[in-house]
Amino acid sequence: MERTISTLAGISRRIDGGILFGQTPRRRWADLMRPDHDNLVEIAARTMLVQEQGRNILVMAGADGLLAPPHRDCRCRPRKPGLLDSLAQRGLDENAVDAVVLTHLQAHLSSEMSELIREGEMPRLLFPRARYFCGERHWLRARHPHPRDRDLFVSPLIHRLEGSGRLTLIGDTGCEAFGEGWRFQTSDGFTPGQLLPEVQLPGGPVLFAGDLIPGIHWLNLEMTSAYDRNPERVIDEKEHVLDNLVANGGRLFFARDPEVTMVKVMRDRQSRYIPFDHYNTLIWFDT
Repeated sequence: MERTISTLAGISRRIDGGILFGQTPRRRWADLMRPDHDNLVEIAARTMLVQEQGRNILVMAGADGLLAPPHRDCRCRPRKPGLLDSLAQRGLDENAVDAVVLTHLQAHLSSEMSELIREGEMPRLLFPRARYFCGERHWLRARHPHPRDRDLFVSPLIHRLEGSGRLTLIGDTGCEAFGEGWRFQTSDGFTPGQLLPEVQLPGGPVLFAGDLIPGIHWLNLEMTSAYDRNPERVIDEKEHVLDNLVANGGRLFFARDPEVTMVKVMRDRQSRYIPFDHYNTLIWFDT
């Protein structure tokens, strides 16, 4: 089967570096991602586009990319290009998307979007022809979130997904809708039931790492984030995922890294995971 992957860029955001790097001391992480005077670092909002058999499939980390951007009455400030603009550069619009795979349903919204929702103006869901796919166990978490991460789930968005009639939940046995060449692992360390989609290409598998391994610096097993619900489990899950990629010659696709899109991974003599064969951008990849 002919299958290609490429990158779609959403609107990057700035986030507190201390939260992103968890218990890692600031003097260490500030050398990896330089913060501004407010201690904020920039992270990407990168979506993977998989094209196969005439189908266009999006794989995204979190659900904020599902919401239509707010309408702007004032043209005094230029609008930042987002996911739909990136699709248009590929000659596609939102009606061309057949499926959206959501690793999880947490959403980090802009202040503008959050204010609209508080005022009862819930934006529409993008991709009106697409089926939405999410892990079954994670859906239960999103419907009944724990108080510790309740603010990361946008209740109107969850209800909108549920009422769309286009939501499919993926259980532990996988999903027949995707067929051969797709594999879905689950991860519980960052958030219970996070999906880790893996796509088989002729040169080996490509794993969409979601928020288990958001960027290249998190190849270090000890590097976790304050968002992780179970940091010890994150470390175990990362080791399992990375060992499989090393054994199978696979690649890792990063959703959050502001500079690196995809790498291969090897282990050095100290058993550390070392990235190589970097891709900073990914317009067309099928090998």
